[in-house]
Amino acid sequence: MRTGSEPVTARSPLRMRLWFSVWGLAWAVFGTVAFALADRPGWAAVCGALVVVIAVDMAWVVHRMRQGSHYQPGRSVPPYEPPNAR
Repeated sequence: MRTGSEPVTARSPLRMRLWFSVWGLAWAVFGTVAFALADRPGWAAVCGALVVVIAVDMAWVVHRMRQGSHYQPGRSVPPYEPPNAR
């Protein structure tokens, strides 16, 4: 719902979320390899599961980024009236 109080220069957090995912994926892969080499299969499995979760999140972020921007009303569109609180 548009209230008119949104910042004019608001940006989507998707690019930041993508870079956090890249950073997390790198560390999770490193942890998986390190724990596997250190003969810690439980921790390696946890890091491996984290790799899968991060990869799915990255795929979702890239999907959303490729969709492009959606319709956003311009300055000429007045804000919507807030719903009546009863």
